[in-house]
Amino acid sequence: MIENKGVTDDDAMTTASDSDRPDSHADAPRPLRIALAQLTSGPDVDENLAAVTALIAEAAERGARLVVFPEATVACFGSRLSEVAEPLDGPFACGVRAAAASAGVIAVAGIFTPAGGGRVHNTLLITGPGIEASYHKIHLYDAFGSKESETVSPGASLVSIDALGTRIGFATCYDLRFADQFTDLGRRGARLVVVPASWGDGPGKDQQWDVLTRARAMDAQAYLAACDQAWTPPQGVRPLGIGLSRVADPFGTIVGQLDERAGLLVVDIDLARVDAARRQLPILAG
Repeated sequence: MIENKGVTDDDAMTTASDSDRPDSHADAPRPLRIALAQLTSGPDVDENLAAVTALIAEAAERGARLVVFPEATVACFGSRLSEVAEPLDGPFACGVRAAAASAGVIAVAGIFTPAGGGRVHNTLLITGPGIEASYHKIHLYDAFGSKESETVSPGASLVSIDALGTRIGFATCYDLRFADQFTDLGRRGARLVVVPASWGDGPGKDQQWDVLTRARAMDAQAYLAACDQAWTPPQGVRPLGIGLSRVADPFGTIVGQLDERAGLLVVDIDLARVDAARRQLPILAG
C-alpha cells in the first residue's frame, strides 16, 4: 500500500467567514476524531479482512473513535456476490467486530448479506463497543450500464444510531444522488452522515462525486464522511472506485480528503458547526 495520510483540517480547510463560525464557548465539546480507510478490496475475503483489521488498529492508534471503510469491503464488485454474502454473524463480520472491540472503536464496513430470491443485500455493518446496527442500501446502481438490481435487493429503511455523543446516519454510494434521503436524516437529528462507496470511474464521475458529496452535506446540514474504494483501473461497467474519500462540513466545505491512492484519512470534526449551520440556515425546520 502506498502511504497516503491525506489532508486534514489544519492544512486544507477553507476559512469560513465570521458569520458562519459557531459561537465560541469555553466549555465547547471536544472535536470528534474519525478515520476513513480508503483501500482496494479484492476478491479474497480473508485478505480483505486482514487489511481491515490492520487499518482499524492504525486508526485507533491515531486517536480515531469511528473508522469508515468503503462499500464492498468484504469483496469487490465483480465477485460472485451470492458466494461472498454472509449473515451479520458470519466470519468476515465477526472478524470486523472483534477488531473494532479490541481497538475500542466503531467500525463501518460494506458487506453483502443474504436476501430472498437468490439476491443479496448491499449492507453496511456498523459495530463497536455497545453498538450493533446495519443498513441495507436503498437506491441501487442501475445506471451507466450497470444493473445492481439483478443481484442485489434494495433496503427500505433509513438508519441512524446514537453514539459518540451524537447521532450518526448512514447511506451508501448511489444514495448520494437522492437528496431527500439526506434531508430526512438531518431532520431525524443526524449530525454526521457516513457514506461508504465504490464509485464507478468514467467521464465526469470525479466532478459528480465532488458536487454530490458537498451538496448532500448541505442537504443534511451535517458532516458527511464519504469513503470510497481507492482508484482501480476500470473493468467494463463494474464500479470499482476512484478514491477521493473526503469529509465535508455542513456548509459544504471539504475539511479533509485523500487523492486516488489507498490511504487512511484522520479528521477532527467540530459538531458545534452543525448547530451553527442549522441556526443560521433553518432549512430542516421547513
